[in-house]
Amino acid sequence: MNGAPVTAGDVAGGTVNGIVNGARDYAGIAVGDTLPELSIPLTRTMIVATAIASRDYQDVHHDPELALQRGSKDIFMNILTSNGLVDRFVTGWAGPAAVVKAIRIRLGAPNHPGDTMVLTGTVSAKDDKDNQVEISVRGTNSLGPHVTGTVVVRLPKGGDA
Repeated sequence: MNGAPVTAGDVAGGTVNGIVNGARDYAGIAVGDTLPELSIPLTRTMIVATAIASRDYQDVHHDPELALQRGSKDIFMNILTSNGLVDRFVTGWAGPAAVVKAIRIRLGAPNHPGDTMVLTGTVSAKDDKDNQVEISVRGTNSLGPHVTGTVVVRLPKGGDA
């Protein structure tokens, strides 16, 4: 691609930056299917920039000294960023025709700079009436589970329909 912009036609059915480019349909998915792992390096810049982008100005997300005073070993990622990364993970797998219907997450161990969060997911349920798929997700870092939860997406029916 030699520095040229990447287009959907260049990568149809392939992967760019860990995101699958290609639509999935409801008929082609089974309970138990696993999503490809996504490893996300946690940089100080990412943690600060995403907190600012989501208008979360709490000092624990950008000021290491104040984070230490409040009992943390360093700054840490905010929940809006964790939620956004879970959304990116699932929609990257599901494709551009997917519609996110619900995201339910719970935070655990904090995401600190210098670590890596690895997102994994498994299709845990299907709803034939609405062509919806539930994916159980987990994001883990060196301290343990950072985020766990479920995402529900509606997909095109596919198959013979």
